[in-house]
Amino acid sequence: MNGIWHKVLRKFLADRTGVAGLAVVLLYFLTALGVWCGWWGTDWADLSGGKWEPASADHWFGTNIIGQDIFSRAIHATSTAFEVGVVVAVLATLIGGVLGAFAGFFAGSWIDELLLWVMNVLDAIPFYLFVAAVAYSLGGSAYAMHVAMVTSFWIGTARLVRGEVIKLRSIEYIEAAYAIGLSRLRIIFRHILPNTSHILLVQASIAFVSAIKAEVILSFLGIGIRDGMSWGLMIEESTKEVLAGFYNNFLAASLLMFGLVMAFNALSDALQDAMDPRKVA
Repeated sequence: MNGIWHKVLRKFLADRTGVAGLAVVLLYFLTALGVWCGWWGTDWADLSGGKWEPASADHWFGTNIIGQDIFSRAIHATSTAFEVGVVVAVLATLIGGVLGAFAGFFAGSWIDELLLWVMNVLDAIPFYLFVAAVAYSLGGSAYAMHVAMVTSFWIGTARLVRGEVIKLRSIEYIEAAYAIGLSRLRIIFRHILPNTSHILLVQASIAFVSAIKAEVILSFLGIGIRDGMSWGLMIEESTKEVLAGFYNNFLAASLLMFGLVMAFNALSDALQDAMDPRKVA
């Protein structure tokens, strides 16, 4: 196993685009970490300037219509994007991995049929309609968006893991585990799920990007972030400013979001290529 991971790391480091994507993602992460630690971006709601001031040494991206610093708002929104992306990616990947493993291990049984039915039902519901319904049912909770995303995003991971587990359960070492009397739960969590780590890692990176893009759209529509700052809220605010010829809000949010999404897509593609079992084995 260590030899395989060594090959994966070597192949990933040979991918310059993937390494560059990782460097950019780490830069965004450090920015978000600084916000969480209170080092910067804490004055995003302060009225520190005049209306629509241009970029300057005091306000690097200028100010918005009520005099708030756009740079501080964009930096604070970076932490929001990371928080949503990490929470949704981790939870959706864990849930999808576990349920997919159970579906694959018990393929053909009532457990598999039930899980497939749940996946098909959730897949049939339009995502943004589902988010609106969840937000309404949770009474405007700050975590309604997270719940809706996790509920939707685990399905793709579960389907991939299910297919992989169906192949894994017939391998000799799984039959040997049966022979020595290991329980089914121990076989699933100790011997099967670890061998789907390549799928889980790639799916987590994809879920991270999807969550950030969904959060921006939902916040723009008014059913996402409410108590805080988001790139989506900045873009929504800019719709009133663009007509007056002021583009700083729109450009700051759009370019930062574009940079993170593109970097993570490059990282995800590099990981997927490096962890391809046909090339690693």
